[in-house]
Amino acid sequence: MKTFKSLFLFCFFCLFMKVEAQQKKYKIHTIAFYNLENLFDTINDTTKFDEASPMMELKADRDIVYKKKVKNMARVIADIGRDVTNNTPAIIGVSEIENREVLEDVVNDSSLISKDYGIIHYHSPDARGIDVALLYQKRLFTPINTSSHELKIYDDLSRKRVYTRDQLLVSGKLEGDLIHLIVNHWPSRSGGEARSRPKRVAAAKLSKRLVDSLQVIDPYAKVFIMGDFNDDPTNNSVKDVLKAQKNRKKVGLKGIYNPYENFFKDGLGTTAYRDAWSLFDQILITKPLLEKDYSSFRFYKAGIFNKYYLINKKGQYKGYPFRSFSNGAFTDGFSDHFPVYTYVIREVK
Repeated sequence: MKTFKSLFLFCFFCLFMKVEAQQKKYKIHTIAFYNLENLFDTINDTTKFDEASPMMELKADRDIVYKKKVKNMARVIADIGRDVTNNTPAIIGVSEIENREVLEDVVNDSSLISKDYGIIHYHSPDARGIDVALLYQKRLFTPINTSSHELKIYDDLSRKRVYTRDQLLVSGKLEGDLIHLIVNHWPSRSGGEARSRPKRVAAAKLSKRLVDSLQVIDPYAKVFIMGDFNDDPTNNSVKDVLKAQKNRKKVGLKGIYNPYENFFKDGLGTTAYRDAWSLFDQILITKPLLEKDYSSFRFYKAGIFNKYYLINKKGQYKGYPFRSFSNGAFTDGFSDHFPVYTYVIREVK
């Protein structure tokens, strides 16, 4: 009799917990990153080397091409995460943009204007004249502090300074929850991966110092390190400098989790070159975002946004990301990189 009663109580408890779980509701937001592939305007800026940009190299119809390029970028941003959140990204980091004005044109496109995006942008000393920036929905995210951090690197032969992108640090509240975002575009592999490797290691060290500075103030800081790293999840900069873990269970209190390492080991990527995929675009997160207490926003899942219309359908580069510029002409494509995204969720009482 006692056994039956215990079994009955156990079954009742399981049923109660199942019903309770089914009744829980969650709020979900997308936090993303996208390399916009040479989003330049049509004006020659004499203070930078923008005349070498694909936009300025066009012989005709620059204004028409620029408008199409802007509309294509807005279309992708508007689509990231929409099928799950029924919304555009709450926050999205971007790279390869010339200035604030090109982003103003993107966020004022008909597909995004109703979302009322704010822009955080600083000019960097990059030799190509490209910067990183952050877009955010003003009704969802409130910036508290923003800063730009210079990366000083030098050519290994001439020892002259190589001017590259600064790193952007933004702290603010996502519907009341304090989070921090570091937006990156690390030095390219120009000259070869091995020769250029120290430059990306230096970039990773700068990102690590920024994370460390946040964790000194608050060991439980929720930090997103996002960007085009020009390195894969298994390269030294990510694995040895940032010490990013692929197994979330092995991430210590001040550790960093990289959900993209498993994607990479499965053969997935965000950009392709010579029939090989690289996963240069990543979003890394700190340990507090992995906790199971959903009273504040926590990491839910990550992904690569590679919908069919972003993929080249024919020709030599079939299957590659459908880029905007090729062989000195505009393709009416999007970018040579796929965007990446994470979902964060919070329980709604």
